[in-house]
Amino acid sequence: MTAAAPTVVWLRAAILLFVAQVTCEYGMVRVVSETGGPKGKDYCILYNPQWAHLPHDLGKASLLQLRDWTASMLCSPSDLPAKGFSNQIPLVMRGNCTFYEKVRLAQGSGARGLLIVSKETLVPPGGNKTQYEEIGIPVALLSHKDMVDIFKSFGRAVRAALHAPNEPLLDYNMVVIFIMAVGTVALGGYWAGSRDVRKRYMKHKRDDGPEKQEDEAVDVTPVMTCVFVVMCCSMLVLLYYFYDHLVYVIIGIFCLASSTGLYSCLSPLVQRLPFGKCRVPDNNLPYFHKRPQVRMLLLALFCVAVSVVWGVFRNEDQWAWILQDALGIAFCLYMLKTIRLPTFKACTLLLLVLFVYDVFFVFITPFLTKSGNSIMVEVATGPTDSATHEKLPMVLKVPRLNTSPLALCDRPFSLLGFGDILVPGLLVAYCHRFDIQVQSSRIYFVACTIAYGIGLLVTFMALALMQRGQPALLYLVPCTLTTSGALALWRRELGMFWTGSGFAKDIPQPSWAPAAAQGPQPPKESEATLSQQPPGEAQVMPALPAEQPPELTEPKDVAAAPGPQPCSQLTWLLHAPRTTDVAVP
Repeated sequence: MTAAAPTVVWLRAAILLFVAQVTCEYGMVRVVSETGGPKGKDYCILYNPQWAHLPHDLGKASLLQLRDWTASMLCSPSDLPAKGFSNQIPLVMRGNCTFYEKVRLAQGSGARGLLIVSKETLVPPGGNKTQYEEIGIPVALLSHKDMVDIFKSFGRAVRAALHAPNEPLLDYNMVVIFIMAVGTVALGGYWAGSRDVRKRYMKHKRDDGPEKQEDEAVDVTPVMTCVFVVMCCSMLVLLYYFYDHLVYVIIGIFCLASSTGLYSCLSPLVQRLPFGKCRVPDNNLPYFHKRPQVRMLLLALFCVAVSVVWGVFRNEDQWAWILQDALGIAFCLYMLKTIRLPTFKACTLLLLVLFVYDVFFVFITPFLTKSGNSIMVEVATGPTDSATHEKLPMVLKVPRLNTSPLALCDRPFSLLGFGDILVPGLLVAYCHRFDIQVQSSRIYFVACTIAYGIGLLVTFMALALMQRGQPALLYLVPCTLTTSGALALWRRELGMFWTGSGFAKDIPQPSWAPAAAQGPQPPKESEATLSQQPPGEAQVMPALPAEQPPELTEPKDVAAAPGPQPCSQLTWLLHAPRTTDVAVP
């Protein structure tokens, strides 16, 4: 035991030395022209504070002459200029010798700092404890691309100041992301819930053309949930290993899906326009043989054009993010309207499975990868060694509003994945449908939306405190599930809320005839008066609850006709078209 003690001490010392060698921080170099040309500009640098610390305040940093000495590697005294680098910051190329040898020569010739230009990925300029104690000037790495831009923008006569501002606790762009995310969840949940309930009570208008027909909703089953999660895991792993090849597939899918979502969101507004109602002439072309209205055709072309413009200019950081966010919000609204969770049980299963998925790929995968990076964060932000430098578009992105080194060097945008909007949004949509059916003044919808906003705020706080990517579902799932479940328990509706049985509770029974010989039964006084239509074209529709919007109670949308026998009522409900979609407990 005693003999092993020195070995343990040596291993600990080696580990500490290794950690010290890789210590690095992002900094900034402010470059200005000596001739009074364009305004100064900041560039990213990577430095090791163990050589020398950089001032946090730019006002305390010395503005020194930046000397281009990149023709030399600065590895021997013969590489030094005759008059040295007195009160200058030399630029030298990386390679041929260690960082310590370069900075020792620069310091000995009077330099006040050293910038090492690298054509490769920036790495921290490391050394050992003895070398750190010997050197008293800062040393940092600058990318070759930035060096070229410096001399192209400011000429050869330039001055530079090295500094490292403190990172702000929270960037103001988080407010923009919060408004977009909560607004999308609230609007999508409200729209999806109202649309689903309307389809349960209104007769499908088959003679108004394809633009009047709404897309069918898809009920999520447990099998679909499992298949979806397996597909997500597989795609994420494939993107991690084959990012440069698959990223273009994802970009193409996003362009197609987002243009479809934008069309779905704008079509209700375009249909209210008083012009463009004429239809295309008769033809045998695909889709056009249905004779769509001209205004809807123009809308489709507009949506495709917006998607194509984003696809072409997607790397324009100054404005392309606005198009991406608009297309992303439209895509999320379309998905919330199309995908439906039929019960709170299905909501719980989906959210909990994706909760585990999110936590695993953010917090557990760093222990399984050689680089020690999270697979989720690596894929979402784009691998650092990617040859294409493309980014996945399945996120809301807003540029950082501060000028911190992290924003300049590594993360110029704050991101929020679509999954962090869609997954809780499906629960919000379910709460809204349940609200309308049990006539609860939308208390579930409002409570779940507020819970989502609180969960998002907690996510931002965790991001600010930990300064690393966070799995948003880690905070959103407990907030939304706990709030909606606790509310149902408090209102003593947990059983109906869990099984979705409230969707048939308040539907009044239509006045079907008990037998064909007796003829139709007269409606009760409490029931709505139904307009008559010719037999064979009408379909019995139940009365609307009190909370339905006024436009849903128009007489032209409701019809009455002799219905089936009482013994076939359940069969009719079970086999009713999805356009009415009456749920049976």
